[in-house]
Amino acid sequence: MNAQANSPPNTSGPATAVAPGAAQAQRDYRRIEAAIAHIAAHHPDALSLDEIAAAANLSPFHFQRLFTRWAGVSPKQFARYLSLGQARAALRGGRASCLDAAFDAGLSGPGRLHDMFVTIEAMTPGEFRRGGAGLEIGYGFAPSLFGEILVAATSRGICHLGFVDDRMVALDRLRAAVPAARLSATGAGPQADALQAALNRDWTTLAKLRLHLHGTPFQMKVWEALLRIPAGRLASYGDVAAVVGAPDASRAVGTAVGANPVAWLIPCHRVIRQSGAFGGYRWGTPRKQAMIGWEAAQHDAGDASGG
Repeated sequence: MNAQANSPPNTSGPATAVAPGAAQAQRDYRRIEAAIAHIAAHHPDALSLDEIAAAANLSPFHFQRLFTRWAGVSPKQFARYLSLGQARAALRGGRASCLDAAFDAGLSGPGRLHDMFVTIEAMTPGEFRRGGAGLEIGYGFAPSLFGEILVAATSRGICHLGFVDDRMVALDRLRAAVPAARLSATGAGPQADALQAALNRDWTTLAKLRLHLHGTPFQMKVWEALLRIPAGRLASYGDVAAVVGAPDASRAVGTAVGANPVAWLIPCHRVIRQSGAFGGYRWGTPRKQAMIGWEAAQHDAGDASGG
């Protein structure tokens, strides 16, 4: 065990080739992200479709079709979800006093975006202290609604999910998280199918996902609290601090939110500032805006259909 802990992590097959379909999905998302960043930087009511399409380097016709297929609403409708007033309304819906009730009652239903219920298992203190020594971790790249991801899993569940701008940088980030583990480009194992289905909008598979995470007890409490924020709602750092029993620890909560090792599955993007401003995000503010706006659009669509 000690020899393994002191040796460099084993990594096989970086798998840098990108499948044509995945490459196209990544290009499409980049165009959408550029448009969302442009919308967020301007007053939505003052923007024309031509201006937004130009930010995505597409004709208005092709951009409208691409964006509506991705979001389920038009670019102009989507812009509403990025407004300060809309963010404040969603924030009120996710107040600390409502988080436990939302979690206990469950807000999912037919035709409505499912809330993310996943099971978290903490790595043992020894695994955490030894940098993952003794763990076998398989990893792979996959497309998602919000850009390419790198997902990694042990035999006990997903331990890492990060968005990818550069594959080698993404792999280096994974290696830094578990420097003594054995890494192999074999995919995420039994969790891969459930995750891939969820990435293709089959939210029923989320209940099958298991997370195997390394973190301090306080970080675990914060991450579990994030799972209580329903899709389409937002919470402030102060709200989360109150839920974990540390109402004066908003700054520490922010640090724990930023350390979330599994983007999207633990929805740290749903935490914003008390003012309603979205704030920063480890994977880029435009991606956070894309995720918040997309979830709000799906939530409203579910309500309209009676879900």
